[in-house]
Amino acid sequence: MKRRGRPVHGWVIVDKPLGLTSTQCLAKVRRLTQAAKAGHGGTLDPLASGILPIALGEATKTVAYVMGSGKTYRFTVRWGEATSTDDAEGPVIARSDVRPTRPAIEAMLPGFVGEIMQRPPAYSALKVAGERAYDLARAGQAPELAPRPIRIDALRLIDVPDPDHAVFEVDCGKGAYVRALARDFGEVLGCFGHVAALRRTRVGRYDESRAFSLDSLEELCQKDAAHAYLLPVETALDDIPALVVTGPQADRLRHGQSIRIALAAPGLPPEGEMLVKADGKAVGIAERLADEVRPLRLFNL
Repeated sequence: MKRRGRPVHGWVIVDKPLGLTSTQCLAKVRRLTQAAKAGHGGTLDPLASGILPIALGEATKTVAYVMGSGKTYRFTVRWGEATSTDDAEGPVIARSDVRPTRPAIEAMLPGFVGEIMQRPPAYSALKVAGERAYDLARAGQAPELAPRPIRIDALRLIDVPDPDHAVFEVDCGKGAYVRALARDFGEVLGCFGHVAALRRTRVGRYDESRAFSLDSLEELCQKDAAHAYLLPVETALDDIPALVVTGPQADRLRHGQSIRIALAAPGLPPEGEMLVKADGKAVGIAERLADEVRPLRLFNL
């Protein structure tokens, strides 16, 4: 999103409150920081709270790396009810008197860990013949979406506060739907289920320890204390290797030209994408093939 504003560059980690869409949260952060450009690193539904990384300025060039990173969610499943949306927003479409025991829940979890196939919820942002699935569903034409591969790194049962509810924590890759997990849990346990509460606690390296509420962010912005909430652009690239180059080499890359490097240089990153730095500052993202390094995305900091 481009609007007139200040050249603010970096990441702001917001603890999104319930009731706001990710777009509404992004608009408020952009207004508070007066940033010329802004984008977010992964949508959260209004009924979900938690970590929403927001990129300002040149950090928007690294959004794809954050969106593709692993995430952690804590969620509560309500047993005995299936809903049209697989969460508490939609009407109940099926009920069951069956309630799973704790041992049954624990025995089920290993079957959902690893590379699995998951059918996305009908109410999702996926496109079907050019239309959003949730638009079709709201029009009474809910599509039957095909299962697709996702990655679940870890799945933990945190609590069983009462027979109707269970609290879980999941570490997952891009494209996994927590609502679909709750639905599938209920199907496997023979009792139906939907997400009653959802909170994202981590996106890549960004977790709750780095997050600010909108109120605290507003207070810091009023004090013009950008140093307190702004993380460097390159923090989004912690998971890719880094290459340190000289000043002249950095200048060539900034002009869109490739550079040559010594293959025998110590600490040389493997072939592929990498963060390039010079004089302690991020230059951009480049790709190495043999001894050639070519620029992909450069930062104008």
